[in-house]
Amino acid sequence: MQWQTDWGLRFRMAFTMFLLFALYLIFIGILTLYFDSLLFAAIMLGAFSLVQFFFSDKLALRSMGARTVTEEEYPKLHAQISRLVQQADLPKPTVAVAENRTPNAFATGRSPSNAAVCVTTGILSTLDDDELEGVLAHELAHIKNRDVAVMTIASFLSTIAFLIVRWGWLIGGRNRNQAPMAVAILVSLLVWVISFLLIRALSRYREYSADRGAAMITGNPSALATALMKISGRMNQVPDEDLRQQAEMNAFFIIPITRGFIGRIASTHPPTESRIEKLRELEREIER
Repeated sequence: MQWQTDWGLRFRMAFTMFLLFALYLIFIGILTLYFDSLLFAAIMLGAFSLVQFFFSDKLALRSMGARTVTEEEYPKLHAQISRLVQQADLPKPTVAVAENRTPNAFATGRSPSNAAVCVTTGILSTLDDDELEGVLAHELAHIKNRDVAVMTIASFLSTIAFLIVRWGWLIGGRNRNQAPMAVAILVSLLVWVISFLLIRALSRYREYSADRGAAMITGNPSALATALMKISGRMNQVPDEDLRQQAEMNAFFIIPITRGFIGRIASTHPPTESRIEKLRELEREIER
């Protein structure tokens, strides 16, 4: 299959980004007009976030307890990724493995030249070769689409708004216009809630796009569909302790954690059934 653009999906992503951009412009304008000291604090937080952005690949791997593996350690995994990056026209990312029973995988890195793909030992023991290639292709599609960079930038001011809601009372006092800090916290709360919903919608759209990209790379949508069904079925068998340890990486996984409170508030992925149905539609397109 050729790499084709889903224009309907592209439009929905662009419209969501436009709404986020408009929301953030209003947020910055209010901070600039009324809260000079708060704006300075936001700039400092922004500088810290930029540092995180440039080291996102290393931070993500460390948070999962993953380690970089060589071709001698995992020859089949390296061979699969090497073959897929040629088909996707990408540089080969860092390959990492996390010792964890949860069957999952994620990609990270700010650009294709600074990317990493990580799989858990759980997913290596769960999927066959074709299914694993479907999952790896999905992660490579995220890299090709620069999704980690897009989502990091999209959530940048949302994170600052959340920090103001949580810690704004520490700054306290009033600025030159005698505007109470309570107003800043209220505005930040509204910005955070709205952006929270928009970012999760954007994340779901990008998952559909990565699924489509995986189908284009492998030419085998059914392999990814089967992998999604297997991983989804295994999630209910994973101990709660393992799920809690990985909760902060929820947005990056091929299938997110959906159990408990964390799963309910972090719906960064569309329903697995919906993803599988779209992959089946792509499979029918190939067969025509």
